Amino acid sequence: MAGGIGIGLCLSFLVLIVVGTYSAAAGLAGAGAAGGRALGLAKGAVPAKYQSLVQKWGTLCPAMTPALLAAQLYSESGWNPNAVSPADARGIAQFIPGTWAGHGIDGDGDGDRDIWDPNDAIPSAASYDCELAKDVAGVPGDATSNMLAAYNAGAYAVIKYGGVPPYNETQGYVKAITTLAKSFERPIGRVAPSQQAAGAIYFAQKQLGTPYLWGGNGTPDQDGRFDCSGLTKAAYESVGIELPRVANDQYNAGSHPSRDELLPGDLVFFSDDLTNSRAIHHVGLYVGGGYMINAPYTGAVIRFDKIDTPDYFGATRVTKDGAAALPDRSADAKSS
Repeated sequence: MAGGIGIGLCLSFLVLIVVGTYSAAAGLAGAGAAGGRALGLAKGAVPAKYQSLVQKWGTLCPAMTPALLAAQLYSESGWNPNAVSPADARGIAQFIPGTWAGHGIDGDGDGDRDIWDPNDAIPSAASYDCELAKDVAGVPGDATSNMLAAYNAGAYAVIKYGGVPPYNETQGYVKAITTLAKSFERPIGRVAPSQQAAGAIYFAQKQLGTPYLWGGNGTPDQDGRFDCSGLTKAAYESVGIELPRVANDQYNAGSHPSRDELLPGDLVFFSDDLTNSRAIHHVGLYVGGGYMINAPYTGAVIRFDKIDTPDYFGATRVTKDGAAALPDRSADAKSS
């Protein structure tokens, strides 16, 4: 394995890729997810220290779910309780101090309202959302979409237009958060197969044998070399899907099939903390049969490796909408 794989084995994998991708996808194409709304959170999608808070406060009102609250918090701060925006939005929920003064609550009952304390800020985010949901409760349409639109554009605009107002920013926000929420939900049925999987695998297969480069994006000045997330990003970019640069953000680019539901083209992730997707340190592209194509580490080449290791975290079935819903963290992204 260390020096790559033999030609015969490579050809066997290519057969597996072509047959496995399309036969598995065909078998699942008609098996859509069950109806209803998932209230459970996907394993490790929310850092363990915040999971109980998100689960509890994410059911505060009918328009809210834990996954939706998680999507908002991740989009706002990436789970960083010390985040500060250029507009002076603060903490894990990114409250402006003036908004906090009117809507922050003492979520943990310790006698104060601390904008920096997730035990106050996460309950306050849910409480504020539900206040807005109540304000627009009489507006026709989907209650969750109207709540999110009120968060972005104000309740008056939602009432004025009788639903999500015709603002590009607001419509984009509603779509992004509702789409992103799917990456935080525990799937309640089969996850739809990716239509771009075969093309992504084809790209990655062509890179087999290329030396690893930390921070590598495959550019000519890097001699076409990649690191792990650089390879998966480029593979999906080849089929028109723009993924984030780092592995732990790529995890949120779609829903999460279980180990026994994996299909070729799924991204597979490995973490130092199996309860926290933010601790993911490696990603590969699943090809079937318990193997992935990946760029492993300095001194190795892009190759096939087994996925069943003690640090296996989970998988993501990438979708174009899922990837597009992710916040842009390119300014502070570091390769992994």
